[in-house]
Amino acid sequence: MHPADELIHLETRRQFFASAGFSLGTAALASLGIHGAAPTGSSQKQVNTHHPARAKRVIYLHMVGGPSQLDLFDYKPKLDELFDTDLPDSIRRGQRLTTMTSGQTRFPIAPTKYKFAQYGPSGAWMSELLPWKARMADRMCIVKSMFTEAINHEPAMTLMQTGNQVTGRPCLGAWTSYGLGSANENLPTFCVLVAQPSNTEQTQAISARLWQSGYLPGEHAGVPFRGKGDPILFINNPPGVSSDVRRETLDSLNALNRMTYDQIGDPDTHTRIQQYEMAYRMQTSVPELTDLSKETEATLSMYGPDVRKAGTFANTALLCRRLVERGVRFVQVYHNNWDTHGNVKGRLPDQCRDVDQPCYGLINDLAQRGLLDDTLVVWGGEFGRTVYSQGKLSRDNYGRDHHPRCFTLWMAGGGIRPGYVHGETDDFSYNITRDPVHVRDFHATILHLLGFDHTRLSFRYLGLDQRLTGVEPAKVVQSLLA
Repeated sequence: MHPADELIHLETRRQFFASAGFSLGTAALASLGIHGAAPTGSSQKQVNTHHPARAKRVIYLHMVGGPSQLDLFDYKPKLDELFDTDLPDSIRRGQRLTTMTSGQTRFPIAPTKYKFAQYGPSGAWMSELLPWKARMADRMCIVKSMFTEAINHEPAMTLMQTGNQVTGRPCLGAWTSYGLGSANENLPTFCVLVAQPSNTEQTQAISARLWQSGYLPGEHAGVPFRGKGDPILFINNPPGVSSDVRRETLDSLNALNRMTYDQIGDPDTHTRIQQYEMAYRMQTSVPELTDLSKETEATLSMYGPDVRKAGTFANTALLCRRLVERGVRFVQVYHNNWDTHGNVKGRLPDQCRDVDQPCYGLINDLAQRGLLDDTLVVWGGEFGRTVYSQGKLSRDNYGRDHHPRCFTLWMAGGGIRPGYVHGETDDFSYNITRDPVHVRDFHATILHLLGFDHTRLSFRYLGLDQRLTGVEPAKVVQSLLA
């Protein structure tokens, strides 16, 4: 959005007519299509996209730490013959290593200990750890050729979420909120859920900077929901404070904020007014959202035995469906402990058990309700894992370091091509050999499915038309589209 349009969208009538000359000039420029999407916001019902959208909403399931593509999706049977031999220099090519393995004298090859089989129309290889995903292979689009420049968690997650390794920029959810606006005035446009893993051997920090709005208006930041206790802090009135008293208090605060806004037209003040009103409306909508008592036993059973336990991934997955069903545009989920530097045998089965059946339940639940066709579901981490072992290696157990050169994610619904496997890696799952997909291409493709040209969805900040995909080359991956 052009900053002048943002100003018009937020200005009072007096401010608008006082600056009519500038505003009319901007309107003339807008008629030439110079800037990006038409103004949107939490109060706007009409959505203006650059082209017809295939997806109306997104559920993004981020596996924090980096799932091992070698043990889950990228089957390399020839590695069995190379167990405990050194990774050839011709494969590693002097590529960057983390400090956790750069001091190793050897880089011994660690074949996966798990069995694989092929499923679905594409013959996708999947590990025995994913029996429920195997059942929905015909709905999944598996991308085996993702890559990134980031090799450590915080910059890699920041890149996956905001398009840049440097913090402070809007995340994908904020851009979606900015572009599409709200479809439910009683819930946030962008919600964040952090699921608790059953195994907590090695969890990573999950920073609120990952769901910030950056230089976009503050109303587009993600609103975090807690797994236990009150879903939103202070959602309930304090003891002795009735709803009438809360309403009267908010009316007084809003009157003061509007006086400030009338004087200076500060966007932050406008955001504060919006947030206070949203918080008040959520006092009614959130308890209804989190009440699972009306869900059928058939629905609950699809998500698995942990669905009634608050904070579990299964419970979170069901809440994802309930959120998008009620008009939330973007739901971001984080599930921790995928950073398997050691003890793959002891940790990876727990991780997969946490998410496998709930993902199956989510996809099928959305499909049964007619929501999957226009809901994009994304599952993946911030990078992959190395073919060589970190630390002690045996046939039965090993560890894997960070690997940015190739990793796997999958998508479903929302205009994505079902039953398809994209890209290939070499025999060591170390380098991409066909159809690479950079994080910027991934973002461009998601925006395309939401109806936006990634080069035109922009926001003027520090004298530049800022974009999620930045200024480096990015393309929509057409072969991923249905």
